[in-house]
Amino acid sequence: MIAWRYLRAKRAEGGVSVMTWISLIGITLAVAALIITLAVRSGFRYEFVDTILGANAHVTVYSSGQTSENGTYAQVIQDYDGLTAKMAEANGVVRAAPLVKGQVMAAATSGNAAAEVYGIRAADLAGVRRVVQPEQKLGDLAQFNVANNGMTIAIGWGVARSLGVSVGDKVKLISPNGTKTAFGTSPRIVAFEVVYIFQVGRYDIDRTRVYMPFDKAQEYFNREGVADEIEVILDDPENVSKHERDLLMAAGDGALLWTWRDSSGAFLQALEMEDNVMFLILSVLVLIASMNIVSGLIMLVKNKGRDIGILRTMGLSEGSVLRVFFICGASIGVIGTILGMILGCLFAIYIDQIFGIVNWVAGGGVWDPSIRLISKLPARLEWGDVLSAISLSLFLSFVVTIFPARRAARMNPVEALRYE
Repeated sequence: MIAWRYLRAKRAEGGVSVMTWISLIGITLAVAALIITLAVRSGFRYEFVDTILGANAHVTVYSSGQTSENGTYAQVIQDYDGLTAKMAEANGVVRAAPLVKGQVMAAATSGNAAAEVYGIRAADLAGVRRVVQPEQKLGDLAQFNVANNGMTIAIGWGVARSLGVSVGDKVKLISPNGTKTAFGTSPRIVAFEVVYIFQVGRYDIDRTRVYMPFDKAQEYFNREGVADEIEVILDDPENVSKHERDLLMAAGDGALLWTWRDSSGAFLQALEMEDNVMFLILSVLVLIASMNIVSGLIMLVKNKGRDIGILRTMGLSEGSVLRVFFICGASIGVIGTILGMILGCLFAIYIDQIFGIVNWVAGGGVWDPSIRLISKLPARLEWGDVLSAISLSLFLSFVVTIFPARRAARMNPVEALRYE
């Protein structure tokens, strides 16, 4: 009761209502900022990893290379169907598929673009989750390797925009490793019909990815009877390391493995380091906001010195005085934390709408997917992150409240009433 009266008291009555509001607003904003940052961090990592795992192989099986009878050295897989069947039977493998890969120049009437071609069978392409269920799509994937006598391709959204093409248009693919003639190797130029356009949400994939039927890719890249690699999809890609031994045994001698963590591990480590630093910085922000509680309580103790002296002479113990002022400070921390949690969660839930307004006010171009690799600012509320923010705020609020509360409890009633 006494603590509640002190919190409501105006400055003219010896209270510090202004400092109370400042402390409350500071903690609310600090907790909200911490929750929003943690949500964006979790969303960014989830979206980044999901685009990798949803549109790329979790593990890629290569050949270490072999020398043919004519003395040429090649890193191709001869019995790719047999190796694919062995990899599909390995523990933890959901799907395995042979691929033919190559880099080409794509050209159309409205422009040209560098592209990375993936030669893949239609049934295997139907298992690439991010391509089948993209953020945006045009056309029908069922027409892949069906329309135009199989001379079809599926291209990324960025490739289509660079070329200025849509579904049904023809795209010329130009490969420098073409037909060998008496005058040297002439570039191979073949026109393919675009039957499907997809946007997986990852800039470097949407900007370069082209899928071509597997048999056409073998013919186009001079890979008749061979494949470049085997794409392996796992049921638990986050723990890919525990499957490596089984995969190596299934692949046999002369095989090399390259996991998604090998290709993106440096970026994930940078994300983890940035996450830890951001959490530390925002924890300091919460601490600074909590220090406002100390300032307010010190002023409250000073203004209520006479009341403390009277209460002590009436028999109130030091512990009771400590609890009064501890409740004052802790109440500010608890209310500010709850309000901050609500504000932070609402911001994270409606971040697309809020960011759309910010982008409109700024005139567009706030989020550049070519730099950040994903197409939009993601946010993913994890209850663990919310609980971490709440626990940190309450802990700091309670700790910093103890010191001014102890000062009030140890105040000598004689000294407090001497000049009254």
